[in-house]
Amino acid sequence: MSRKKPFTPSWSEKAPVPGTIRSVIKYGSPTAFKHPSPGWVRMMMDEFHMSEDDFSARREEGNAPVALDRPVAMEERHIERFKAISGAANVVTDAYSRVRYACGKTTEELMELRKGIIREVADVVIHPRSKEEVKDLVAYCNEHGIPLYVFAAGSSVNFGVRPAKGGVSLVISTHMNRLLEVSEKNQTARVQAGMFGPAYEEALNRAPELFGTKGRYTCGHFPQSFEYSTVGGWVVTLGSGQASTYYGDAYHLVISQEYVTPAGTFRTREFPAAATGPKVNDIMKGSEGTYGILVEVTMKIFRYMPENRKHFSFMFPSWDEAVEASREIMQGEFGLPAVYRISDPEETDRGLKLYGMPPFVDAFLARRGYRPGSRCLCLGTVEGDRDFTKLVKKKIMKVCRAHGALSLTGFASKKWEKTRFTEPYMREDLQDFGIQIDTLETSVTWDSLHRVHEGVRACIKARPQTMCMTHASHFYPQGTNLYFIFLMRTSETEEFRSFQRGVIRSIMENGGSLSHHHGVGRMMGPCLEEYLGEEQMGVLRALKKHFDPKGIMNPGGQLGLDLP
Repeated sequence: MSRKKPFTPSWSEKAPVPGTIRSVIKYGSPTAFKHPSPGWVRMMMDEFHMSEDDFSARREEGNAPVALDRPVAMEERHIERFKAISGAANVVTDAYSRVRYACGKTTEELMELRKGIIREVADVVIHPRSKEEVKDLVAYCNEHGIPLYVFAAGSSVNFGVRPAKGGVSLVISTHMNRLLEVSEKNQTARVQAGMFGPAYEEALNRAPELFGTKGRYTCGHFPQSFEYSTVGGWVVTLGSGQASTYYGDAYHLVISQEYVTPAGTFRTREFPAAATGPKVNDIMKGSEGTYGILVEVTMKIFRYMPENRKHFSFMFPSWDEAVEASREIMQGEFGLPAVYRISDPEETDRGLKLYGMPPFVDAFLARRGYRPGSRCLCLGTVEGDRDFTKLVKKKIMKVCRAHGALSLTGFASKKWEKTRFTEPYMREDLQDFGIQIDTLETSVTWDSLHRVHEGVRACIKARPQTMCMTHASHFYPQGTNLYFIFLMRTSETEEFRSFQRGVIRSIMENGGSLSHHHGVGRMMGPCLEEYLGEEQMGVLRALKKHFDPKGIMNPGGQLGLDLP
């Protein structure tokens, strides 16, 4: 008897036509796709009460050409001055560029674009060629009160690049994207802010060839958006890479920065530490373009030793055991893993379907006491010196086994590693059929973890037919990051917006941080003063007044600095 072939929806396999809305909303490479597995399709059909007919035709694909009914509001004399500074070819006002460089990758933005709704756009898009040009452009815009926004890769998920008041969108990644210097003695790299992650990492790996070093190096920073995000973007949004437990967040990787602000240009000093009062270097991290424009940054780098990488994965019998084992590992003081992730029961079960786990494996795990609805997957890597990686993995295995975990060897970790940058590609597929997938993340302490996890999940699950998958990653001795992934069936933007804002509110009410590594942007901006308090918010506003007295840098609610 032949087995029925799993149903496969008509996923898109075509690169977007240049100049269309689809080409704006498409994530990553135009020709790259990652479709949900048959197991996931079946799961969504069951969860959302969908039939094969619901997957028969894609809708709101955004295949229409970009059309913009807003004329350029910039005076021609300003445009001519911009051309004199950056060259005519680098100053554009066509409709497609104005839309392309006004959009990030928030679900709400993508939903609206699919419907042909275009919100704020800049009047002029400029691609500066050097920091000297950036200095001239900032000075001119400040003199004439022209709003100025910065665009690097556009991977923002919090409305961080939307030009709320028109003006100029400065695309920093077109030309200012080189690794300038590698100091082997100081173990640092000086890099232009617009350099993309893969190019940066490749140049460091090839440092002996390109910079005459003895050793090879790695940046140590690998966010899920790694392939389509920039070094400067990591810094100004306080990003966190998937290996941050060992290498540190973007905040920890920065040695010094060079900024162009309306108040002047400055570079912070490159000392590893200094007791010289509150550090401007720290103040500028996470400033999201509100004080000035990051043009160069000096970063810590690390020895590149992939041959020493150790993979591990475990199945825990429960979330409580997984959390407690993780706390012991992070506080064990025997060394930290690079990647370390634990998935809660719902993410574990749905993830196993995503990866197409055979039924006999599922049955085997259940017989051993690792049952659906309670079991939790753990995976990770250890990096560094050979003896170090051997020791840390041995210690991790000992702790995990003491908490009832079953070793799955390194199989699950290696499988995840191969696809860790491709998950965002699925969003186009899902949105084609009216299914939204989005994430919110928060920092928690060990004593607040369970309260936040339970409270936020309850908020998400209160909506019928809504999936919620949660994992913890980016670990510290004092706590971790909880990453909530939710799936829902809707094509109504207002419904999605209301739901998402409710989840944000739930995170705050349950004791989580407003954000861990996605930044604030305009999405979280209205909540920032409530989160920080009036006194701390007053400090940020005072800094804004100092660096940008005319309020031209990213105005319109970024970080909540200029809200009424």
